[in-house]
Parts: sequence; structure tokens; C-alpha cells
Amino acid sequence: MPTRPDPTPEHAAFRETVRAFVSRELAPRAREFDANGRIDKALFLRMGELGMLGLRYDEAYGGAGLDWSYSAILAEELGRADNLGVTTGISVHTDMATPSLHRYGSEELKRRFLVPAIRGEHVSAIAVTEPDAGSDVAGIRTRAVRDGDDWVINGAKIYITNAATADWLCLLAVTDPSAGHRGMTQIIVPTDRPGFSYSLLDKIGFYGSDTGQLFFEDVRVPVSYTIGEVGRGFQQQMTQFQDERLVATVGLVAYCDQLWERTLSWARDRKMFGTTLAKMQNTQFRLVECRTQLEAARLMNQACVDALVAGEDATELISMTKLFVGRVARQVADECFQLHGGFGYMKESMAGRAYVDTRIASVGGGSDETMMHYLAKRMRLAGD
Repeated sequence: MPTRPDPTPEHAAFRETVRAFVSRELAPRAREFDANGRIDKALFLRMGELGMLGLRYDEAYGGAGLDWSYSAILAEELGRADNLGVTTGISVHTDMATPSLHRYGSEELKRRFLVPAIRGEHVSAIAVTEPDAGSDVAGIRTRAVRDGDDWVINGAKIYITNAATADWLCLLAVTDPSAGHRGMTQIIVPTDRPGFSYSLLDKIGFYGSDTGQLFFEDVRVPVSYTIGEVGRGFQQQMTQFQDERLVATVGLVAYCDQLWERTLSWARDRKMFGTTLAKMQNTQFRLVECRTQLEAARLMNQACVDALVAGEDATELISMTKLFVGRVARQVADECFQLHGGFGYMKESMAGRAYVDTRIASVGGGSDETMMHYLAKRMRLAGD
């Protein structure tokens, strides 16, 4: 839960709207979503009706024209839905695949793809990672070659959330192999195009979302589907990554909050050696340490949000926060798992699911090592 009250009645009302949606339509179906193994597209339509899918986007395209403080509330409340797979699939659509389209897309592209995405009629996915290029985005090989008024795309992407559900992709492809990272371009690729296919991957967690490998074999899309400038895709994607990382860390802290609360409830009920687990000093110390780490993580998230609302460059702070929150989530999940004992190893236990699901936080969206590499360069630690 937030440590400070919402700044305005409008923020509080929006939180109640999202909380009601989560408690009524997401949380009760958490295990059902896991069994289905993919995002329920009806959720996007419902969220579109409630105005949740374009919070920071222009009203001209159906967005709400709000700031990052509202996106943070949405991420917090979704984080309490007890299913990181589902909420990640939603966040991919709201804050990972559509920001570049809103920032850099042409009027035609926004009308054709952003408007239905905000309504929830289209589901989107971000297609960057490849079998040989993950956090090192500059190493991607998927090619888009111009042929008249079309791009012809060949290559593969992997670990793509919403792989089976997406109606269109925000694809990063190489358009000029001789130009390095300055030869990449973002392109909208509808998934109904001939030559496009996917296969789902067998994950150890995040069961509620569909994650897969994408294949492009002479896939043709109009050159007019280019997002922004040809050759500026890498830079545009780096900006889009900041949206992805912050919405993920905000939601992750809220998820761990709920895990901590359930662990405390378990410890108070669990009888051991003539007392309860919660009355043992070791348990209390572990819970205090987790709570302290979560509060520190929350404050870092809030600092990032405040900076963005103020119009400041938060790139360095978001990178630090992404690094820190990923590690905190792993620690909290491990401690809560341990306090649950054997029950923590069961799928029905949130502690067991969290132990697996939180692990990806230090890999997805840029690994810990990538964050540290960037921050070391930013801080000029080598003296250059």
C-alpha cells in the first residue's frame, strides 16, 4: 500500500476504480489465467472501457492526457492482482509497446494502431530481444529491407510477452547494417501478415501470460508503418525502455507488499513449538528487514515518478531503481518462501509462485549487469 495519501481526490478516485477492477475481475481469476497460459483479450476491452489503457496519451487519440502519477497508481493496483504474468502482459501493452508510437508515430499510424490499442480493441507487444541479442540491443540482426513502398522483414525475436495475443508489434529491426546502432528502425508489424508466425515457450513461471518466439519470413509492411525516423529506432527504444522499467518496478513493489502481508498473516496463524511463528524473534527480524527494503524501494519508485511529473530526466535514477528493486524483490520472495516452510513449495502458495516469478525482474527489461554497465559509464568510474 502507498505510504503517503494520494495527492488529489482525482488520484484517490482513480485508485478506487482500478482497485475495484482488480478485486472483481483479476484477482479472483488469478489461477484460471495461469491454467489458460495466455492473456484474456476481454480484459483489454474492459480496461479500455474504464479508460485505463492510455493514461498519458493525448485525448485526441482516446487517451486521458494525465501524467506519470496516474500510471504509477495503475501499476501499483495491478501489482496486487496476484498474477505477475497477467499484469506484465497488460503493462507491455500500456507502457512497453505503445509509448514510441505515441511519441514518434505519424498521425496516420496513431489513428490506425494507437486509437484501437487505447480502446482495448488491439493488443500490442514489443519485439526487441533476439536469440543472440538480449540486453545488448545493439546486437540485433532482424533485417528490414526496403522494396519500393514496403519493408521486407526477415529474422526472429524471442522471449516476447503477448506473443500469441498481440494484434501488432512494435518491432526493432536493422535497416542499415553498416551504421551500427544508428541503422535501426522501429516498425509497426500487424501479426496477420503472411510470413509471420510464433511458437510459445515453456516457462518456469509467469504462467498467466503467453511468451514466445516470433518468426519473420519475407513479411511485408508499408514503409509508412515506420515509427518516427528511419535509423532512429535504437534511440527511440532506449527512451521506451524507461517507461517499461519504471512501470515494472512500481508494480513489483506492490506485488511484494501483498506477499509480505500474506506472509505475516501466515506467520501469525502458524503454530510451532507451543507458540506462533510470528512471535519468534527470527521471524520478526526477517519481516522487519523485508519491510525496510520494500519501503526503500517504494521511495525510489516515487522519486522516479516525481521527477518525470516535473519534466526532469530520470534515466539514471530509473536505472538505479530497476537494479535495486529487482534485487529487493528476490530477497523478499526468498525470505517469504522460507517462512512458509513446505507450503511455500506448493503452487497454491503465493510465496512459491513469487519465488519463481520475481526472479525475472533482474533479467527482463535490461539485466542487472546492463544497468550497472550503463551506470558505471554514466558515472565515469573509469575516469574517461
